[in-house]
Amino acid sequence: MTAEELYNRLKSVKPGAALCTYTMEKVEKMLPLINEINELKKQQDTVILAHSYCAPEILLGVADFTGDSFKLSKDATTVQQKTILFSAVRFMGETAKILNPQKDVIIPGPLTGCSLADSITGKDVEELRKQNPDYTFVCYINTTADVKAACDVCVTSGNVMHIVETIPSDKIFFVPDALMGQNIIDEMKRRGVKKDIKLYNGCCYVHENYDPDLIQFFRSQNPNLKVISHPECNPSVAMLSDYVGSTGQMVSYINQQPKDSCILLLTECGLNARMHYEHPDMNFIGSCCMCKYMKSNSLENILEALRHPEKAEHISLDEDVRVKAKKCIDAMFKYAE
Repeated sequence: MTAEELYNRLKSVKPGAALCTYTMEKVEKMLPLINEINELKKQQDTVILAHSYCAPEILLGVADFTGDSFKLSKDATTVQQKTILFSAVRFMGETAKILNPQKDVIIPGPLTGCSLADSITGKDVEELRKQNPDYTFVCYINTTADVKAACDVCVTSGNVMHIVETIPSDKIFFVPDALMGQNIIDEMKRRGVKKDIKLYNGCCYVHENYDPDLIQFFRSQNPNLKVISHPECNPSVAMLSDYVGSTGQMVSYINQQPKDSCILLLTECGLNARMHYEHPDMNFIGSCCMCKYMKSNSLENILEALRHPEKAEHISLDEDVRVKAKKCIDAMFKYAE
């Protein structure tokens, strides 16, 4: 890759999208890192998966697959390389390992946590199950392997409404996202589906920051604005949105909009940056809400993991936990059909 090729990919990213600008000088400094990463991954039989919330230079410079956590975990099952370097957070690497036990999965970023996934443990779920023996436990994919192992069914932000409606049980305990859970309750009422749904109290610190006043302000300035939000946002935000969906669903929705559309995208700003590149004729407005965990992934620590894999964080799971967690994910595939 040449500096000009990389610059042409990154120049459309605006400061409001990812708190960054890309000059030719900056790109020229990145280029040696990118070229070495791309060379080493070939030499070491490694594939790089990068979540859409990562920095643009990772998505557009070194990633072989990009998308949301569920799409990337499915992508991981199709790769031939022996090693998966997952530029994301730990729970996503765990999901890839659950589905691909024969692969070596590496997480390069130093901050591998997640405010939502870390809000609950498998032991917490076990205690809740004792208190609620008649409930089917449904966990969001943004959870650790031990939580998935303790639950009955896993869901994504894209299939959660369908699965909750489809599950034969009328008693659901949803963990860990309370905001998404309230959106589920509201949607079931809208559909006329009677379910007794209990919630845990976790949340994503990025998505909980968005509020209705933000939407009303930007609508007053942009009459034809399309507001697209993630179901991890507050229900009051979802209610005012034109579309609510997973990262992948938001991308599909944007792909269907006219070229001159004005869009307020309420999710982590990495997706904004990606959309700037993919849709340079659209106007993406709004401030950036950045995930410190996702943004801890960098070209430097990806390169370090490739240069010194013995020092990198490799995902290792107890086999009993992995098997139970896979049953939870397999149940999702069953109900999602």
